[in-house]
Amino acid sequence: MAKITDREEPVRSWYFDLFLLEEYWGDERAYHRTAPVNNVYALREALRLVAEESLEDRWDRHARISAALRKGLWALGLEPVVAPSARLPSLTTARLPGGLTLDDVVATMREEYDVEIATGLGAFADEAIRVGCMGHGARREPTLKTLSGTLSEHGIDVDAGDGVVAAVDALND
Repeated sequence: MAKITDREEPVRSWYFDLFLLEEYWGDERAYHRTAPVNNVYALREALRLVAEESLEDRWDRHARISAALRKGLWALGLEPVVAPSARLPSLTTARLPGGLTLDDVVATMREEYDVEIATGLGAFADEAIRVGCMGHGARREPTLKTLSGTLSEHGIDVDAGDGVVAAVDALND
């Protein structure tokens, strides 16, 4: 708490004011806040799903889906951003072919296909996409098919079958 008590500027958020929270932890038990009930229910449901599958099986699924997604993306002609030794099963980053407006690609996937991906960050903000493969999102969803359709809509010549076949082959290995 010394770091908090020594701060020079006042806390700008009542909700995150640890001085108030410290009082709650003390003998007086002064009211600080009530957690939003919907967040508690959401956490309970998320933990139920994890327990139902088991952490180990969930981690294995993330790794398998991520590897399949990468093989599918490379088969579509996208290029990896991250070296194999540094890749995470929870996120795949790939460079898109040149000439595309990434925001348009992301918006098309979200608005027309209801599939959420993101643009790159930092040095890759204008040239790469990020696709999450974690939690409920790490399933055999149509990400490759919708991405290939989106690329085609934006003038890039891709064959959706190449990506899907590569991903299915990876899952069957």
